[in-house]
Amino acid sequence: MRLRGSVSFVFMFSLRTNHALFGWNSVNIVHFGDKVILEEPIERWPVCDCLIAFYSTGYPLNKAEAYAALRNTSDLSFYLLYFLVNELGQQHLLHDRRAVYERLERFGIAVPKYALVNREYPNQELDYFVEEEDFVEVRGNRFWKPFVEKPVHGDDHSIMIYYPSSAGGGMKELFRKVGNRSSEFHPEVRRVRREGSYIYEEFMPTGGTDVKVYTVGPEYAHAEARKSPVVDGVVMRNPDGKEVRYPVLLTPMEKEMAREVCIAFRQAVCGFDLLRCEGRSYVCDVNGWSFVKNSYKYYDDAACVLRKMFLEAKAPYLSSTIPPNLPWKVNEPVQPSEGLTRQGSGIIGTFGQSEELRCVIAIIRHGDRTPKQKVKLKVTEEKLLNLMLKYNGGRPRAETKLKSAVQLQDLLDATRILVPRTRPGRESDSEAEDVEHAEKLRQVKAVLEEGGHFSGIYRKVQLKPLKWVKVAKDNGEGEEERPVEALMILKYGGVLTHAGRKQAEELGRYFRNNMYPGEGTGLLRLHSTYRHDLKIYSSDEGRVQMSAAAFAKGLLDLEGQLTPILVSLVSKDSSMLDGLENASTKMEEAKARLNEIITSGAKTVHNNDQPEKPWMVDGAGVPPNAPELLPELVKLTKKVTEQVRLLAKDEIEELAKTSPYDLIPPYDQAKALGKTNIDVDRIAAGLPCGSEGFLLMFARWRKLERDLYNERKERFDIKQIPDVYDSCKYDLLHNAHLNLKGLDELFKVAQLLADGVIPNEYGINPWQKLKIGSKIARRLLGKILIDLRNTREEALSVAELRSNQDNNSAIQNNGREDTDYHSKSQSKESHIHSLMNVLRYCNLDESLQGEASLVSDNALERLCRTKELDYMSYIVLRLFEDTEVALEDPKRFRIEMTFSRGADLSPLEGNDSEAASLHQEHTLPIMGPERLQEVGSHLTLEMMEKMIRPFAMPAEDFPPPTIPQGFSGYFSKSAAVLERLVNLWPFNKHRNTNSE
Repeated sequence: MRLRGSVSFVFMFSLRTNHALFGWNSVNIVHFGDKVILEEPIERWPVCDCLIAFYSTGYPLNKAEAYAALRNTSDLSFYLLYFLVNELGQQHLLHDRRAVYERLERFGIAVPKYALVNREYPNQELDYFVEEEDFVEVRGNRFWKPFVEKPVHGDDHSIMIYYPSSAGGGMKELFRKVGNRSSEFHPEVRRVRREGSYIYEEFMPTGGTDVKVYTVGPEYAHAEARKSPVVDGVVMRNPDGKEVRYPVLLTPMEKEMAREVCIAFRQAVCGFDLLRCEGRSYVCDVNGWSFVKNSYKYYDDAACVLRKMFLEAKAPYLSSTIPPNLPWKVNEPVQPSEGLTRQGSGIIGTFGQSEELRCVIAIIRHGDRTPKQKVKLKVTEEKLLNLMLKYNGGRPRAETKLKSAVQLQDLLDATRILVPRTRPGRESDSEAEDVEHAEKLRQVKAVLEEGGHFSGIYRKVQLKPLKWVKVAKDNGEGEEERPVEALMILKYGGVLTHAGRKQAEELGRYFRNNMYPGEGTGLLRLHSTYRHDLKIYSSDEGRVQMSAAAFAKGLLDLEGQLTPILVSLVSKDSSMLDGLENASTKMEEAKARLNEIITSGAKTVHNNDQPEKPWMVDGAGVPPNAPELLPELVKLTKKVTEQVRLLAKDEIEELAKTSPYDLIPPYDQAKALGKTNIDVDRIAAGLPCGSEGFLLMFARWRKLERDLYNERKERFDIKQIPDVYDSCKYDLLHNAHLNLKGLDELFKVAQLLADGVIPNEYGINPWQKLKIGSKIARRLLGKILIDLRNTREEALSVAELRSNQDNNSAIQNNGREDTDYHSKSQSKESHIHSLMNVLRYCNLDESLQGEASLVSDNALERLCRTKELDYMSYIVLRLFEDTEVALEDPKRFRIEMTFSRGADLSPLEGNDSEAASLHQEHTLPIMGPERLQEVGSHLTLEMMEKMIRPFAMPAEDFPPPTIPQGFSGYFSKSAAVLERLVNLWPFNKHRNTNSE
């Protein structure tokens, strides 16, 4: 008989020290096999130093216990069993769910709300158990459907979920995978089972995902997510036939839970199910010996951790020579980053042997996107006004936001009917105004039909009522207000392109290989060992979210689609990236002064003592010939717009033939999230790249032409300069095949002007930049300081803990308690500029007079020459701890600041072979990082706090973290955990101290 899952290993440690210290050459692995386990007496089982034995169906656990006892009571030390990976006696608990839940609760580990129903024989009637149509009640505890029913025997995997009658009722049975099925729905089953004893627990919605956690000792945990069998019971498999799973990162609380489970059941290698629901996490169904099936990284790590355990138990003098980083391999070079990310000017600094990297905080702009667009028009059509009332609750003075697919479909249906018509009730309007209104409606229709699907990620509509009248109510009882005119604002575009995805993923890979010295490609692995606490924040804008997900994919060496990565790893925190409204008044003042400078060329010097500093003038970066460039910009814009109009002529005529009732294809989420490759077929057909047709391309350029210069008032609008530059750069990169004459000339002129406008929109001189920057980035700065402080306090707590602990081998076995906190924020352009302005000009504040800038003069000069912080530009703060410096010395913690200009390379670049190659793929390389400090400088965390604190939101103004009550953090519990580990863990119980 072949036992299911009964593979049991015996490890014989060899004392032949001439073998490689870190290799498995020093370990003999002997597989007992079924014949030995089942038929041979324990006295004839192989002798071993370290035993791995685990229970499965048919496995003689009692016999294995007798073997371990025999080896521990022998008078001959040569036969002594030094180490049990999984304690055998505790494995009996794992086969009774009642005992598992009891043990979990005893150790303070959260479990779902549950109740026990114990029967001594089948169908036994129990006075404490009541079943009604939509609930069961156990000893007064009521469980409303849906609820879960589990057999108390851990080997019985027939788990039922019962659904309420309001949802149609029925039951879903979960079971071990059979082919491609893992559950089956039974609509006719509504009554619970009564033939045995069961656990009833509340159903926890987990978003269709199950998380499996695998531990290897109390200091290592690997987690994977899979599609939950609760969804439809169809097992997702890859082309190789393996179940699709992807790694997930555990929160500090979940890491603590993994450690507690390992200790509670005294099973170094075990697995358990983790339920994530409404911001909380719960443990259920702890398993015995569990290994990840499809992760080679996990295999390497598990082997290394187990080897460390064995050496610690048998030969600690060898264990102490093993390096602390996983995986423990020698001479494994880090692969250089290739592709879009370029090396900077020697940016990533070296640091002393006694320094540890504790924290990396990166603020990153999103990747390449389509131009952002906005259409404004006043509407009086009854269909559109009724649509506004439909979605604002019938309130005539309330505005409405349309974003969902259903809402946008309603708007499209109404617009299709109205497009051929002019506005009613406006006979006094000129024909030109009616034509313009019809054109804008046609543009709205084209935008809604773009791509053949709806996606709220990049299309939003606002309807704001402007005028009202009183009309009689339909029932004739009194009057009510009705809107008669509203302002429609359609925002679209700004979609992450395939190039943007590629840029973000490549930057993630660059960070993985370069920002973490000595870590190589193991950032995800290090997170599993509790050394890393990775957090990725994003605004609620689609391009920012998808950039964050692509960056995470590259950073953590993940595979597959971005959607599960986005859901699992990226937190939306729009409040951290808000703040523009707080600075709107100051920004308008800056733009007014900037308009004066550009149109007149007048600048003011603010630093009479050091006039050689070019950044100390109003409007630094504005070209001296700006007044002459503006008319040229208008002329070239008209030239390009006219060419696009001719290209769009056939498309406009074709649209006129289309029936207004034609249906668009159903919503396709994959398309809605953007494409990953160039549109080769569209390019070959002479069409614009992406989903933008000639009609929308023409609308984009025509709007720029109209808004840039008002011919009647003879007035330039300098706020349109960045948009002209944005459109030029986009079309040169993605639509170069259209051969628009004059586009390259327009780009050069727009770039000269944009280089002066964009940085000065956030303040025309250093003092104004500081004021505006502090208002926009106030919350972001506060979060950065909180993260830096938390990292410092946690590192100090660990250092103090170490200094107070005896250097005994039990504590050494716990491995490193290093804390690397990683916070990544995918940002907007406004926040990159604002944060940079605060960092370089904070010393100009009155409260900090006399202090030097956080940024060196050399870097200030380079920043002044840096006109644009382009797509994927970033600012990185790295916190280092010098472990040889006294705990109270401010020099123990230092900050290193770097930045990158992002994809700041002209699409007209011709002398760069790499750029030319990437240009063919419609993308641009990301510039490498540059220092903000001199080499060898020492910026302490204390000084950083002093300089930034006046501009940051105080910690007490932040809302409390959404952490379940009772969890006080990982490091606050370290001492207690270590103490319990020494007392409870059986590592030392079988150690022969005479051999050390």
